[in-house]
Amino acid sequence: MSDTPVVCLAGPRQSGKTTLARVLLPERYVVSLDHPPYLDAASADPAGFVASLPREVTIDEIQRAPGLLPVIKLSVDTDRRPGRFLLTGSADLLLLPSVTESLAGRMEVVRLMPLSESEKDRQPGHFLRDFLTGQLLPSLRPRTAPTVPELAARLVAGGYPEPLTRTPARARQWHRQYVRSIVDRDVLDVSNVRVADQAGRLLELVAVRNGELFNASGLARDLGLHRETVSEYVSVLERLFLVRRLLPWHRNPGKRLVKAPKIHLIDSGLAATLAQLSAAEWLTKRQRMGHLLESFVVHQFVTQAGWTEPDVRFWHYRDKDGREVDLVITLGSRTWGVEVKAASSPGRSAGPGLRRLAALCGGDFEAGIVLYNGSDILPLAEEKMLAVPLRELWAR
Repeated sequence: MSDTPVVCLAGPRQSGKTTLARVLLPERYVVSLDHPPYLDAASADPAGFVASLPREVTIDEIQRAPGLLPVIKLSVDTDRRPGRFLLTGSADLLLLPSVTESLAGRMEVVRLMPLSESEKDRQPGHFLRDFLTGQLLPSLRPRTAPTVPELAARLVAGGYPEPLTRTPARARQWHRQYVRSIVDRDVLDVSNVRVADQAGRLLELVAVRNGELFNASGLARDLGLHRETVSEYVSVLERLFLVRRLLPWHRNPGKRLVKAPKIHLIDSGLAATLAQLSAAEWLTKRQRMGHLLESFVVHQFVTQAGWTEPDVRFWHYRDKDGREVDLVITLGSRTWGVEVKAASSPGRSAGPGLRRLAALCGGDFEAGIVLYNGSDILPLAEEKMLAVPLRELWAR
């Protein structure tokens, strides 16, 4: 806001964008395009609507009237003072088919995801910083690992602020109503799909397959849709910040080890509700809870990157022999690997996936960790490899 004319605060609905904007700029005039009279005026006469606004204004849910963006561009080209427009959006503006103006050089997009565990616990969230800078060192910790019920409860709670104030049953009801309202209202706003309900059905099926390789043909077969339709609907869910596709890491940009990305729901609580998983099923549905834990960990890293090092990129790794790494982090050519285990004991070795990743990277490999549900940071048999408690993600 101090050096850019237009800032867009983007993220899923109910992640706290409007609240944050009002807290940061309490005196600023706010126009919400969820309010029908404002939306009608903005859609009918974008130029007249922008001309009627104060010089400095917050426009809420800008994706509902993308025709405002070319007019905002003209406005800031005549007055380049920083901080003039604060936009909030519940869809990725740069991916919307109806958006013809990116405001390149005039707008910075800042993403606000559902709360990370460090934010929920009011901790500074320094885990990613310490990992990237080599400050994770072996140590025996006096505190104990989170109990299985505590860890499982964190997974199924997720990070949307509102349901965190409710009982688990009421939180699940909130998640269901949340998806229903997005399917009824937002899907048609941000896409050309004809039947929004199909996007809702797809989201439920993706939740059941959360953390697995994206298989458009399999999803299409189960839903009775064309493969191209499924791919289009997944793109819609990405635009609405509901799912995240984790692309495969490759040493050579021209060669992919596996073509399919992994697909994760962005919020583990929403994924648990749609997949009908409860904290009590940690042991009886171990594989599915393991995938949920993987998505949960990915979200912690992606969220912490926002205030740690925005240029890092995230991938997954899998080769033709089935060796996998749940999360690969890159900053330029420098590479880190993360494996996730639900067990209370990490074992002595980092495993074949991390070893293979380290070998492929050579001197570019910085470090690897195995996250586990224990209490101590332990050295593993391989050089640059550590076993690290999951609790460090939010308590460090």
